[in-house]
Amino acid sequence: MTYHSFKAALLTIASVAALGLAGCTSGDADVQANRTEKIESIGLLVQDMSNPFFSAMDKGAKQAAKKIGATINTQDAQLDLANQNNQIDAFIQQGVDLIIISAVDESGIEPAIVRARQAGIIVIAVDTPAKGADAVIMTDAVQAGEKSCRYLFEQIGGKGNVLIVDGTPIQTIRDRITGCRNTLKKYPGIKVVGRQASKNDRASGLTVTTDMLTATPNVQGIFGMNDPSALGAVLAVEQAGLRGKIKVTGVDGSPEGVAELKRSGSPFSGTATQDPAEMVRHGVRTAQAIVDGEPPKKSTILIPSELVTRDTVDEYPGW
Repeated sequence: MTYHSFKAALLTIASVAALGLAGCTSGDADVQANRTEKIESIGLLVQDMSNPFFSAMDKGAKQAAKKIGATINTQDAQLDLANQNNQIDAFIQQGVDLIIISAVDESGIEPAIVRARQAGIIVIAVDTPAKGADAVIMTDAVQAGEKSCRYLFEQIGGKGNVLIVDGTPIQTIRDRITGCRNTLKKYPGIKVVGRQASKNDRASGLTVTTDMLTATPNVQGIFGMNDPSALGAVLAVEQAGLRGKIKVTGVDGSPEGVAELKRSGSPFSGTATQDPAEMVRHGVRTAQAIVDGEPPKKSTILIPSELVTRDTVDEYPGW
Protein backbone atom coordinates (compact mmCIF):
# COMPACT_ATOMS: atom_id res chain seq x y z
CA MET A 1 0.00 0.00 0.00
CA THR A 2 1.41 3.43 -0.93
CA TYR A 3 1.79 6.21 1.62
CA HIS A 4 -1.09 8.22 0.13
CA SER A 5 -3.47 5.24 -0.10
CA PHE A 6 -2.63 4.33 3.50
CA LYS A 7 -3.20 7.93 4.54
CA ALA A 8 -6.49 8.02 2.60
CA ALA A 9 -7.68 4.92 4.44
CA LEU A 10 -6.86 6.46 7.79
CA LEU A 11 -8.56 9.70 6.86
CA THR A 12 -11.68 7.84 5.72
CA ILE A 13 -11.90 6.21 9.14
CA ALA A 14 -11.34 9.60 10.76
CA SER A 15 -14.05 11.22 8.65
CA VAL A 16 -16.58 8.53 9.59
CA ALA A 17 -15.72 8.97 13.26
CA ALA A 18 -16.08 12.72 12.86
CA LEU A 19 -19.69 12.32 11.79
CA GLY A 20 -20.57 11.49 15.37
CA LEU A 21 -18.66 14.52 16.60
CA ALA A 22 -20.14 17.14 14.28
CA GLY A 23 -22.51 18.34 16.95
CA CYS A 24 -19.60 18.92 19.36
CA THR A 25 -16.79 21.43 19.25
CA SER A 26 -14.20 20.89 16.57
CA GLY A 27 -11.57 19.83 19.10
CA ASP A 28 -8.47 21.79 18.19
CA ALA A 29 -6.20 19.41 20.10
CA ASP A 30 -7.38 16.47 17.98
CA VAL A 31 -7.04 18.56 14.84
CA GLN A 32 -3.44 19.42 15.64
CA ALA A 33 -2.63 15.78 16.42
CA ASN A 34 -3.88 14.63 13.00
CA ARG A 35 -2.58 17.57 10.99
CA THR A 36 -0.65 16.99 7.80
CA GLU A 37 3.09 17.66 7.86
CA LYS A 38 3.51 18.46 4.17
CA ILE A 39 1.20 19.82 1.49
CA GLU A 40 1.39 17.38 -1.40
CA SER A 41 -2.22 17.45 -2.60
CA ILE A 42 -4.72 20.33 -2.78
CA GLY A 43 -8.47 20.24 -3.34
CA LEU A 44 -10.06 23.44 -4.63
CA LEU A 45 -13.82 23.85 -4.28
CA VAL A 46 -15.44 26.68 -6.25
CA GLN A 47 -19.04 27.87 -6.33
CA ASP A 48 -19.64 28.06 -10.08
CA MET A 49 -16.99 27.42 -12.73
CA SER A 50 -19.12 29.10 -15.40
CA ASN A 51 -18.21 32.40 -13.71
CA PRO A 52 -14.77 33.62 -14.90
CA PHE A 53 -14.02 34.64 -11.31
CA PHE A 54 -13.73 30.98 -10.34
CA SER A 55 -11.80 30.10 -13.48
CA ALA A 56 -9.24 32.65 -12.28
CA MET A 57 -9.17 30.89 -8.89
CA ASP A 58 -8.39 27.63 -10.66
CA LYS A 59 -5.54 29.36 -12.50
CA GLY A 60 -4.12 30.69 -9.21
CA ALA A 61 -4.43 27.26 -7.60
CA LYS A 62 -2.46 25.61 -10.41
CA GLN A 63 0.26 28.26 -10.09
CA ALA A 64 0.49 27.82 -6.32
CA ALA A 65 0.44 24.02 -6.50
CA LYS A 66 3.22 23.97 -9.09
CA LYS A 67 5.35 26.24 -6.94
CA ILE A 68 5.29 23.82 -3.98
CA GLY A 69 5.22 20.61 -6.03
CA ALA A 70 1.67 19.63 -5.08
CA THR A 71 -1.15 18.14 -7.12
CA ILE A 72 -4.40 20.10 -7.62
CA ASN A 73 -7.98 18.84 -8.03
CA THR A 74 -10.67 21.46 -8.71
CA GLN A 75 -14.37 20.72 -8.19
CA ASP A 76 -17.38 22.83 -9.20
CA ALA A 77 -20.32 22.95 -6.75
CA GLN A 78 -22.60 24.57 -9.32
CA LEU A 79 -23.99 26.73 -6.47
CA ASP A 80 -25.30 23.63 -4.70
CA LEU A 81 -24.51 23.08 -1.00
CA ALA A 82 -25.16 19.32 -1.20
CA ASN A 83 -22.63 19.06 -4.04
CA GLN A 84 -20.05 20.92 -1.98
CA ASN A 85 -20.64 18.69 1.05
CA ASN A 86 -20.13 15.59 -1.10
CA GLN A 87 -17.01 17.07 -2.66
CA ILE A 88 -15.44 17.67 0.75
CA ASP A 89 -16.21 14.09 1.80
CA ALA A 90 -14.59 12.87 -1.43
CA PHE A 91 -11.48 14.93 -0.68
CA ILE A 92 -11.37 13.42 2.82
CA GLN A 93 -11.49 9.92 1.34
CA GLN A 94 -8.78 10.86 -1.16
CA GLY A 95 -6.54 12.05 1.66
CA VAL A 96 -5.81 15.56 0.38
CA ASP A 97 -3.61 17.72 2.59
CA LEU A 98 -5.29 21.07 1.93
CA ILE A 99 -8.80 22.14 0.95
CA ILE A 100 -9.36 25.63 -0.38
CA ILE A 101 -13.03 26.50 -0.56
CA SER A 102 -15.23 29.27 -1.88
CA ALA A 103 -18.29 28.29 0.11
CA VAL A 104 -21.79 28.20 -1.35
CA ASP A 105 -23.19 28.56 2.19
CA GLU A 106 -20.85 29.71 4.93
CA SER A 107 -22.89 28.13 7.75
CA GLY A 108 -24.29 25.11 5.95
CA ILE A 109 -20.84 23.88 4.97
CA GLU A 110 -19.49 23.93 8.55
CA PRO A 111 -20.15 20.24 9.43
CA ALA A 112 -18.23 19.09 6.36
CA ILE A 113 -15.35 21.45 7.19
CA VAL A 114 -15.30 20.07 10.73
CA ARG A 115 -15.02 16.53 9.32
CA ALA A 116 -12.15 17.59 7.09
CA ARG A 117 -10.21 19.31 9.85
CA GLN A 118 -10.71 16.38 12.23
CA ALA A 119 -9.22 14.22 9.49
CA GLY A 120 -6.09 16.39 9.64
CA ILE A 121 -6.79 18.47 6.54
CA ILE A 122 -6.09 22.21 6.55
CA VAL A 123 -9.11 24.16 5.29
CA ILE A 124 -8.73 27.70 3.95
CA ALA A 125 -11.81 29.69 2.87
CA VAL A 126 -11.42 32.18 0.02
CA ASP A 127 -13.64 35.00 -1.25
CA THR A 128 -16.30 34.46 1.41
CA PRO A 129 -16.15 33.18 5.01
CA ALA A 130 -16.79 29.51 5.81
CA LYS A 131 -17.40 28.58 9.43
CA GLY A 132 -14.86 26.19 10.87
CA ALA A 133 -12.08 27.01 8.41
CA ASP A 134 -8.51 27.57 9.62
CA ALA A 135 -8.40 30.98 7.92
CA VAL A 136 -10.30 33.17 5.47
CA ILE A 137 -8.68 35.05 2.57
CA MET A 138 -11.00 37.57 0.95
CA THR A 139 -11.25 40.94 -0.73
CA ASP A 140 -12.01 43.86 1.55
CA ALA A 141 -15.58 43.77 0.25
CA VAL A 142 -16.76 46.72 2.33
CA GLN A 143 -13.97 48.80 0.82
CA ALA A 144 -14.90 47.56 -2.67
CA GLY A 145 -18.52 48.63 -2.21
CA GLU A 146 -17.43 52.00 -0.89
CA LYS A 147 -15.06 52.66 -3.79
CA SER A 148 -17.50 51.58 -6.49
CA CYS A 149 -20.40 53.62 -5.08
CA ARG A 150 -18.28 56.67 -4.36
CA TYR A 151 -17.16 56.75 -7.97
CA LEU A 152 -20.72 56.22 -9.18
CA PHE A 153 -22.05 59.06 -7.04
CA GLU A 154 -19.28 61.38 -8.21
CA GLN A 155 -20.00 60.47 -11.83
CA ILE A 156 -23.62 61.60 -11.49
CA GLY A 157 -22.68 64.84 -9.75
CA GLY A 158 -23.42 63.85 -6.17
CA LYS A 159 -27.20 63.90 -6.54
CA GLY A 160 -29.94 61.89 -8.20
CA ASN A 161 -31.74 58.55 -8.06
CA VAL A 162 -29.89 55.25 -8.04
CA LEU A 163 -30.72 51.55 -8.20
CA ILE A 164 -28.88 48.74 -6.42
CA VAL A 165 -28.65 45.33 -8.05
CA ASP A 166 -28.08 43.08 -5.02
CA GLY A 167 -27.17 39.38 -5.08
CA THR A 168 -27.33 36.12 -3.15
CA PRO A 169 -27.07 36.54 0.64
CA ILE A 170 -23.45 35.49 1.21
CA GLN A 171 -21.14 37.54 3.40
CA THR A 172 -18.96 39.06 0.69
CA ILE A 173 -22.02 40.42 -1.15
CA ARG A 174 -23.60 41.71 2.04
CA ASP A 175 -20.31 43.48 2.77
CA ARG A 176 -20.30 45.21 -0.63
CA ILE A 177 -23.81 46.49 0.00
CA THR A 178 -22.71 47.66 3.45
CA GLY A 179 -19.85 49.57 1.81
CA CYS A 180 -22.25 51.24 -0.60
CA ARG A 181 -24.62 52.17 2.25
CA ASN A 182 -21.65 53.64 4.17
CA THR A 183 -20.91 55.86 1.19
CA LEU A 184 -24.56 56.86 0.82
CA LYS A 185 -24.39 58.54 4.23
CA LYS A 186 -21.88 61.01 2.80
CA TYR A 187 -24.06 61.91 -0.20
CA PRO A 188 -27.40 63.30 1.05
CA GLY A 189 -28.35 64.21 -2.51
CA ILE A 190 -28.40 60.55 -3.57
CA LYS A 191 -31.61 58.55 -3.16
CA VAL A 192 -31.93 54.77 -3.61
CA VAL A 193 -35.22 54.29 -5.47
CA GLY A 194 -34.94 50.54 -6.11
CA ARG A 195 -33.07 47.49 -4.87
CA GLN A 196 -33.56 43.91 -6.05
CA ALA A 197 -31.45 40.77 -5.78
CA SER A 198 -30.03 39.08 -8.84
CA LYS A 199 -28.57 35.58 -8.93
CA ASN A 200 -25.12 37.12 -9.39
CA ASP A 201 -25.20 36.68 -13.16
CA ARG A 202 -25.80 38.82 -16.23
CA ALA A 203 -29.19 37.33 -17.15
CA SER A 204 -30.79 37.98 -13.77
CA GLY A 205 -29.06 41.37 -13.57
CA LEU A 206 -30.81 42.26 -16.82
CA THR A 207 -34.18 41.02 -15.53
CA VAL A 208 -34.21 42.80 -12.17
CA THR A 209 -32.83 46.03 -13.61
CA THR A 210 -35.44 46.02 -16.36
CA ASP A 211 -38.15 45.58 -13.71
CA MET A 212 -36.78 48.44 -11.60
CA LEU A 213 -36.37 50.79 -14.57
CA THR A 214 -39.94 50.03 -15.67
CA ALA A 215 -41.20 50.99 -12.22
CA THR A 216 -38.85 54.00 -11.81
CA PRO A 217 -37.37 55.24 -15.10
CA ASN A 218 -36.02 58.47 -13.56
CA VAL A 219 -32.65 57.02 -12.57
CA GLN A 220 -29.14 58.43 -12.98
CA GLY A 221 -26.98 55.63 -11.54
CA ILE A 222 -26.91 51.87 -10.91
CA PHE A 223 -24.61 49.92 -8.59
CA GLY A 224 -24.23 46.22 -9.40
CA MET A 225 -22.72 44.24 -6.54
CA ASN A 226 -20.63 42.23 -9.02
CA ASP A 227 -19.58 42.72 -12.63
CA PRO A 228 -21.97 40.14 -14.17
CA SER A 229 -25.03 41.75 -12.56
CA ALA A 230 -23.72 45.23 -13.44
CA LEU A 231 -23.27 44.19 -17.07
CA GLY A 232 -26.83 42.87 -17.06
CA ALA A 233 -27.85 46.32 -15.80
CA VAL A 234 -25.91 47.92 -18.66
CA LEU A 235 -27.89 45.86 -21.16
CA ALA A 236 -31.15 46.84 -19.45
CA VAL A 237 -30.18 50.53 -19.67
CA GLU A 238 -29.42 50.25 -23.37
CA GLN A 239 -32.58 48.27 -24.13
CA ALA A 240 -34.61 50.97 -22.34
CA GLY A 241 -33.07 53.63 -24.58
CA LEU A 242 -31.36 55.31 -21.63
CA ARG A 243 -27.76 55.10 -22.83
CA GLY A 244 -26.00 58.36 -21.99
CA LYS A 245 -28.41 59.09 -19.14
CA ILE A 246 -27.38 56.41 -16.62
CA LYS A 247 -23.98 55.40 -15.22
CA VAL A 248 -23.29 51.88 -13.94
CA THR A 249 -20.53 50.55 -11.69
CA GLY A 250 -19.71 47.07 -10.40
CA VAL A 251 -17.27 45.02 -8.34
CA ASP A 252 -14.78 42.42 -9.62
CA GLY A 253 -12.41 43.89 -12.22
CA SER A 254 -13.36 40.91 -14.38
CA PRO A 255 -12.25 40.35 -18.00
CA GLU A 256 -15.81 41.09 -19.13
CA GLY A 257 -15.86 44.25 -17.04
CA VAL A 258 -12.56 45.36 -18.56
CA ALA A 259 -13.90 44.78 -22.07
CA GLU A 260 -17.02 46.79 -21.24
CA LEU A 261 -14.97 49.68 -19.86
CA LYS A 262 -13.15 49.77 -23.19
CA ARG A 263 -16.36 49.73 -25.24
CA SER A 264 -17.05 53.21 -26.56
CA GLY A 265 -20.13 54.85 -25.09
CA SER A 266 -20.95 52.07 -22.63
CA PRO A 267 -22.87 53.10 -19.47
CA PHE A 268 -20.37 51.00 -17.50
CA SER A 269 -17.93 53.45 -15.97
CA GLY A 270 -16.05 51.70 -13.16
CA THR A 271 -15.41 48.52 -11.18
CA ALA A 272 -13.74 47.87 -7.82
CA THR A 273 -11.29 45.01 -8.19
CA GLN A 274 -10.91 41.57 -6.72
CA ASP A 275 -7.98 39.24 -7.33
CA PRO A 276 -9.31 35.67 -7.24
CA ALA A 277 -6.05 34.05 -8.30
CA GLU A 278 -4.14 35.87 -5.55
CA MET A 279 -6.73 34.81 -2.96
CA VAL A 280 -5.92 31.17 -3.70
CA ARG A 281 -2.15 31.74 -3.91
CA HIS A 282 -2.34 33.56 -0.57
CA GLY A 283 -4.43 30.69 0.80
CA VAL A 284 -1.75 28.16 -0.12
CA ARG A 285 0.93 30.34 1.45
CA THR A 286 -1.16 30.61 4.62
CA ALA A 287 -1.63 26.84 4.75
CA GLN A 288 2.12 26.34 4.32
CA ALA A 289 2.72 28.72 7.21
CA ILE A 290 0.33 26.65 9.34
CA VAL A 291 2.28 23.49 8.45
CA ASP A 292 5.48 25.32 9.44
CA GLY A 293 4.00 26.18 12.83
CA GLU A 294 3.40 29.84 12.00
CA PRO A 295 -0.39 30.29 11.75
CA PRO A 296 -1.68 33.78 10.79
CA LYS A 297 -2.16 36.24 13.63
CA LYS A 298 -5.65 37.03 12.33
CA SER A 299 -8.02 34.37 11.02
CA THR A 300 -9.42 36.72 8.36
CA ILE A 301 -6.98 38.26 5.88
CA LEU A 302 -8.32 41.09 3.71
CA ILE A 303 -6.90 41.91 0.26
CA PRO A 304 -7.35 45.60 -0.69
CA SER A 305 -9.65 46.56 -3.58
CA GLU A 306 -8.67 49.09 -6.25
CA LEU A 307 -10.91 51.14 -8.52
CA VAL A 308 -10.63 50.69 -12.29
CA THR A 309 -12.30 53.27 -14.53
CA ARG A 310 -12.51 54.02 -18.23
CA ASP A 311 -9.54 56.36 -17.71
CA THR A 312 -7.33 53.79 -15.93
CA VAL A 313 -8.38 50.47 -17.47
CA ASP A 314 -5.37 50.30 -19.81
CA GLU A 315 -3.06 50.27 -16.77
CA TYR A 316 -4.95 47.45 -15.01
CA PRO A 317 -3.23 44.03 -15.29
CA GLY A 318 -6.49 42.11 -14.86
CA TRP A 319 -7.00 38.53 -13.78
